[in-house]
Amino acid sequence: MRPDLLKMKEVALIYLDRSGGLQKFVDDCKQYNDSKQSYAVYRFIISVNPSDIAELDAALGNQILHKPMKAAQIFQSVCFIAIKTLSLIEQLQTEAQINIVLKPTHLPPLPSYVLSLCEFPLDYMSQRFYMSEGIVIAMGTVMKYTQGARFLCSEETCPFSEGFNYIRVHIPGATESATVRNDFVCSLCASPLREDMKFRVLGDKQLVEMIDAKALSAFQGYSNNKPHFRIQSFTVFLRGTSCISENFKYLLSLTSSSRWRFTAILANIFASQVVPPGTYNTLKLSILLSLVQTCDRDSETGDYLDLLIVTSDTLIADRLLNYSVCLVARGIRHPASNDVFPTVSKDKHGTGTASIQACSALLAKGGICFIGDLLSHKKDKLELLQSVLESRTTTVFIPGKKYGEDVDQQVILPIQTSFWTFVNEDSSSKKYVQKDNTLIGKLDLRSVSANLIDAFGLLIHCNELSCQLTLPLLDHIVKKAIDPEEVPYMISQQFRTQDYEELIAFAKNLQVELSSEAERLIHGYYLASRRIRTDSIHGSKLSTSALKILVSLSEAHTKLSLRRKVLEEDVLIAVLLFESSVTLKHGASVFCVAPNAVFPFDLIDENSLQQRDVYLMQCHQQLLQFIATYGPGTHVTTSEE
Repeated sequence: MRPDLLKMKEVALIYLDRSGGLQKFVDDCKQYNDSKQSYAVYRFIISVNPSDIAELDAALGNQILHKPMKAAQIFQSVCFIAIKTLSLIEQLQTEAQINIVLKPTHLPPLPSYVLSLCEFPLDYMSQRFYMSEGIVIAMGTVMKYTQGARFLCSEETCPFSEGFNYIRVHIPGATESATVRNDFVCSLCASPLREDMKFRVLGDKQLVEMIDAKALSAFQGYSNNKPHFRIQSFTVFLRGTSCISENFKYLLSLTSSSRWRFTAILANIFASQVVPPGTYNTLKLSILLSLVQTCDRDSETGDYLDLLIVTSDTLIADRLLNYSVCLVARGIRHPASNDVFPTVSKDKHGTGTASIQACSALLAKGGICFIGDLLSHKKDKLELLQSVLESRTTTVFIPGKKYGEDVDQQVILPIQTSFWTFVNEDSSSKKYVQKDNTLIGKLDLRSVSANLIDAFGLLIHCNELSCQLTLPLLDHIVKKAIDPEEVPYMISQQFRTQDYEELIAFAKNLQVELSSEAERLIHGYYLASRRIRTDSIHGSKLSTSALKILVSLSEAHTKLSLRRKVLEEDVLIAVLLFESSVTLKHGASVFCVAPNAVFPFDLIDENSLQQRDVYLMQCHQQLLQFIATYGPGTHVTTSEE
């Protein structure tokens, strides 16, 4: 190896160690190693400070600034050696599988590092870092692109028909076809190469069209003393676009000692533009969990989290849900005058044929459909809603005679959205009326069908408002009434609505997997609950979708925690939310949880967060004991074991 190249690799390792990049690299490797997913390419983003590296070694600093692709190869080699030496990723086989993305913290404040299309001539041959500033005039949607792929020789007798000899990695400036095509051939036997699709690695990209800021002078009016010029936009490809704010990153690092604190604080301060921090925490956590389970692509798994909220203050609930539904792209507030589900009408263009109107549920595909007050819908619409919640499909009947056809038709449409709704407990029935047939903890909602209530994944009772919370809520309402634009809390400036939008967009795209311990805990609780909630007359009180809801809640809490593996701590939150919901539907069981099981204390300082952690650990032990006592044939390891 050339001495200068060896020295640059040594400097790269020293820099990674001193800057903290090596520890981050090790943590990233651990996530890959713990994952059961197969990867062709392992992508690492490394932040580099060109000034610091230039002080260590001018040659490496020059490579990063002027030949970043060659510099990335140096870091690629260093990272590969580190992985092999420390056994960080067991599945890694070749150096080509490592994709290093160098992210400079800044560029030298010199004119030559600023890219301006107003300057002429342009250096078309240079492939180095530039800084470009301009005005965005158009923006595309976020799309997927191939970051890396694995190819195999189609000739089975060829040595390259297996292994990782052919790895394609997207590089800056390349087109999509440079990474994935169908005309690659084997360098050994000249046979066509075929892609191993299960190893394809996808990323996000977005196209942004910009113009130079100087172009705005064209809209300032004509002047004889200005030279004539023409405006031309340029297109920028943004890759890896999902991100979270620095404040959330800092909060995540501060709460790293606990698996529960980050999501607790997220819920506590969420929607401070609508309600004071600390109010409706259980509802706000449930809303966030439902939001991160939305999906931008077609989902066959159906991980929906439907929310039915019971409250005596429907105005606040309506504002909170209306605020939250806007945080995802496909969040639809259903207009009361329209239909929730698809309807058939005559084509408006005079053809006389049938036209299926999408309505709110289909428009909210992959997102949230907020249908407002449940009792504002008629009985037949509620029966249809129950059917949709149970089957996730709706059937549209098209009578043939009415629309010029010989036969009638039925069109079955999938409904891929989560539903939110609320009901006023005061208009339904008095709360906790003790009667002979009323079970402890059961909510009396006689105006709503029991089967419809069961069809919702979570039933949430907003019973958190006390005398202590009434005054802050009234103060909040008065302030917003006096000045709607005022930011009433400092926390609203630190964690803005846009920050939550970015967090949810990032979290919902995380691919999570169940750990074996989490899976055993879910099944243990499910089996034990079925045993104690089953009688000889009515059978099991748990719906058939209970297991799916538990898994969905656990995965949602993992995503909201910005992790990729579902842990027992995630399952505990899911169980407490689910058990609270089942208690409201059917009454308390031997596994008795408090009405405010997830947020038993006001979260006001470090001490209260610690109190909550201790309380949740006690709940964890109670859950393990419950499973050990009532779970038929299940075994969950306890801390004592």
